[in-house]
Amino acid sequence: MKQQGAERGARQASWTFALAAEFGYRDITPEVTELVTRSGVPTGAAIVSLKGSTGAITTIEYEKGALADLRRALDQVAPVDIEYAHNAAYHDGNGFSHVRSALLKTSISVPVIEGRLQLGTWQQIIVINLDNRPRQREVVAVVVGE
Repeated sequence: MKQQGAERGARQASWTFALAAEFGYRDITPEVTELVTRSGVPTGAAIVSLKGSTGAITTIEYEKGALADLRRALDQVAPVDIEYAHNAAYHDGNGFSHVRSALLKTSISVPVIEGRLQLGTWQQIIVINLDNRPRQREVVAVVVGE
C-alpha cells in the first residue's frame, strides 16, 4: 500500500492498493479513520473516491458471507458471460466491470461528528476491484468541515 498526505493536520490523502481480479477487495476503514483523526475536523464529512471506472467504493459488513452475497448479486445483475457493447468496441472483455462499477459507484461520503466517522458497528468502507485483471487501485479521500 502506498500512502500520501496523511501527516498530522492533513485533510486529504491517497492510497494505492494491489487488488485481485474480478472481486479483489480490501477494508479501508482504518485508513479513512486515521485521516479523519489527523485532520482535526470535528464536524463535516469524509469523501472517499476510487479513480477508475472498473472498481467501486461501498460500505458493507466486512465479513466473508456478506461479501460472498454481494458478489453473487453482482453475478446475477451484471454477469460476466453476456454480450456487452463495450466488449464489442474495445475487445477487453470487461464490460461487466464497468456496469458493476456504475451500479455500486466509485465514491461515498460519510458524516464526521465529534471528530469520528459515523459508521454503524458492522459497517466498513471497502474498495473493490471489479476488473477482469489484477489492478493497482488508487483511492483518494478528503475531509471537509469546520
